[in-house]
Amino acid sequence: MSSDVIIGQDGKPRCVWAGAGNTELGRYHDEVWGTRIHDESAMFEALTLGVFQVGLSWAIVFAKRDAFRTAFRDFDVAKVAAMTARDVDRLVQDASIIRNRGKIQATVDNARAMMSASRSLAALAKSYEITRKRAPRSIAELPKSTLQAEAFAKQLKSQGYRFVGPTSVYAFMQNVGVVNDHVHGCFRATDYRAMPRGR
Repeated sequence: MSSDVIIGQDGKPRCVWAGAGNTELGRYHDEVWGTRIHDESAMFEALTLGVFQVGLSWAIVFAKRDAFRTAFRDFDVAKVAAMTARDVDRLVQDASIIRNRGKIQATVDNARAMMSASRSLAALAKSYEITRKRAPRSIAELPKSTLQAEAFAKQLKSQGYRFVGPTSVYAFMQNVGVVNDHVHGCFRATDYRAMPRGR
């Protein structure tokens, strides 16, 4: 078995980053990452976590997920779009989240972009969906970005979204299941097709 897959305490093989225990990160791996979602607030949360991940590790951002939910009103798009400069100033002082003014303001701006966009973020994401017949063999095979992510980022920027470079957009695509990057051997991975016998 690949070193990029680990057997969990329940006997299921998972991507090694999920760990072997019944943890929040493990449940996120099993239930969210690579699973197609359409809910507006869930899409907004995934986009926001990608914004805050820029320059940081996913573990740091994920550990603050509940605090981000509190700070950004459970990722209710209309409520975040209505946040004021005073709200941004307050969040810059909130030690429970990542206190980056640019990323906080970008989150508010992105909510406003979602509110004014002619197509929903879910519909837009679907148009950049990546389907694979085979799962990646290893974590090393996973790209940081793709041509689809570059085109998606460009379109998002044209609609007023901020902090949406190709790398953060690709992470968003992974989070919302537009691409399934669970590695070969993981129980969530795209299965390899069986080769016909006798050939």
